[in-house]
Amino acid sequence: MLSIDEIRYRLSQPLPGLDAQLRMAFSQRAIALQQNPYHPGNARIACVTLLLWQNDSDWHTVLIQRTANPLDRHSGQVSFPGGKHDQGDESLTHTALREAEEEIGIPPSQLEILGALTDLYIPVSNFIVHPFVGVLTGPPQFSAQPGEVDSILTPSIQHFQQAENKDFKELVVGTGILLKDVPCYLVEGRAVWGATAMIMSEFLEILG
Repeated sequence: MLSIDEIRYRLSQPLPGLDAQLRMAFSQRAIALQQNPYHPGNARIACVTLLLWQNDSDWHTVLIQRTANPLDRHSGQVSFPGGKHDQGDESLTHTALREAEEEIGIPPSQLEILGALTDLYIPVSNFIVHPFVGVLTGPPQFSAQPGEVDSILTPSIQHFQQAENKDFKELVVGTGILLKDVPCYLVEGRAVWGATAMIMSEFLEILG
């Protein structure tokens, strides 16, 4: 298991970027990104945190299952804690810390940001997502935000590195759109796919 200092150092080096992200992108998304990796100028900004905490000599992370909401294009999906950058936020890291406190109950004083991963554009919601990697400095006492978060999942990082926990699924998203052969990680019977899986894919490559 890498130390915090080792992870921080690796995040400070040139990142694997799009190539690593594409390993967990479904085919149409991968083709679109390869043809045009840039995001439109009117894209909204969001931040998420890949939060690390240590348990039984292994790193774990935190995922949330979003509450079903017909107005949310990512309704019911499994994702990292995060959300939209507000005008009142002092910085992107401020957004990440604020959202972690709101969605999983971790105060900023107990979350140290180690570095950032490669940002990623999500066409369906027109968000450019800035992923940060943070480490929990206090005891893991998670609390789901009522009305926004259905459940909190705490898989180990090693779980994502095991081949048996990766698969391809047919998924129905949005207003009934069917996506076939979508690469995903399997966590407690749930499919972790899309931007969340792409962000995790880059982080795993950094770990080596």
